[in-house]
Amino acid sequence: MIQRGLVRPFLLLAALVLASTFVLAACGDDDEEGTATPTPASGAIDISNVPELADGKLQIGSDIAYAPIEFYIEGTETPDGLDVDIAKALGKALGVDVEFINSGFDGLIPALQTEDFDVVMSAMTVNEERQKEIDFVDYVNVGTGILVPAGNPGGIKTLDDLCGITVAVQLGTIQANLVEAQSAKCDKKIDIVTFDINPLAVEDLRTGGADANLSDFPVAFVDADESDGELEVLDLQIDPAPYGIGLRKSSTELKTALDEALRHVMESGDYDKILEKWNLTAAALP
Repeated sequence: MIQRGLVRPFLLLAALVLASTFVLAACGDDDEEGTATPTPASGAIDISNVPELADGKLQIGSDIAYAPIEFYIEGTETPDGLDVDIAKALGKALGVDVEFINSGFDGLIPALQTEDFDVVMSAMTVNEERQKEIDFVDYVNVGTGILVPAGNPGGIKTLDDLCGITVAVQLGTIQANLVEAQSAKCDKKIDIVTFDINPLAVEDLRTGGADANLSDFPVAFVDADESDGELEVLDLQIDPAPYGIGLRKSSTELKTALDEALRHVMESGDYDKILEKWNLTAAALP
């Protein structure tokens, strides 16, 4: 525009410069800090009173090693999965970008409390113990699956059949608690082996170190599918419960905004499309 203006009469150029000055003056207050604050017009949800989103980003803590819920695309540092797609849809409704920050699962809640990120979204099952520490926005329902060697040589059918055998689980998960609770009921205790990330627990099972691995059912299903026939998942979902987006109890405005954004995503049809993409339509909220 300026270059074309140079060939116009001087008075017209002056008028354009003067008009631009008025426009910049009107917008100057928003840009003083170098980062424009999102406005309600930028998304379907009004976030003008949400301090965590004032920078135009929703920062999400996640343990990105749990396909198909969250994982890195092979050979890249690009996250993908159910949680990532839902987060992007929520971000669009809120008019903000989403940024995933990789962190060990066991440390996600402490890191949330120290404001390392705005929320946690990491296949985190909502339970009473966690609800004492943080708030949640539920977004799907998922149960626990049991992964075993192909052919199920141990004849495992229920949790009772885990007594006296070795079970590999990820540290800090609902499955670790589940196996510990089951072991307390056993005459012969379960040998529980914990790992920082679930792929290591699956590898322990594959190489014969464990007799079974417990994880969320969709994760166990993918692990079996990608094992080249070495592993299988039992046709059993234990205690289906909601995954929740975890928030600090002080983040009341953000919780309200996320509740509204999730309703918007569900009503738009995008929610069902995302679940269908990841073969998780059975996990939809009622």
